[in-house]
Amino acid sequence: MILPLSLFAVAAVGGVVLAVQRFRGAPQPSMPLALIHGALAAAGVLTLLLTVMQLPQASTAKASLVLFFIAAGGGFLLFSFHLRKKALPLPVVAIHGAVAVVGFAILAVAWAGL
Repeated sequence: MILPLSLFAVAAVGGVVLAVQRFRGAPQPSMPLALIHGALAAAGVLTLLLTVMQLPQASTAKASLVLFFIAAGGGFLLFSFHLRKKALPLPVVAIHGAVAVVGFAILAVAWAGL
């Protein structure tokens, strides 16, 4: 679970920068950073999915995977606003980030075996 955790951690740094840009008034944060953030998060979801498939007993990791899929849905919605050159809705930005943070916390607990 180290690889998915690492990918999500780096994606989170980019996500925080994007969210700060948006909450400071930029209607559309940096597109290159958004693409990198999304690619890293997608790689995290893929590696977590592969990990969960290999470790069927990892029910806590499965719960985090569900949350990351929900966060990905929010990410796709935000990216659609980006592509249409519309301001990203602040509530969606906040919910997307909050769901991802909870997913990351659950994954970290699963990895630590707590």
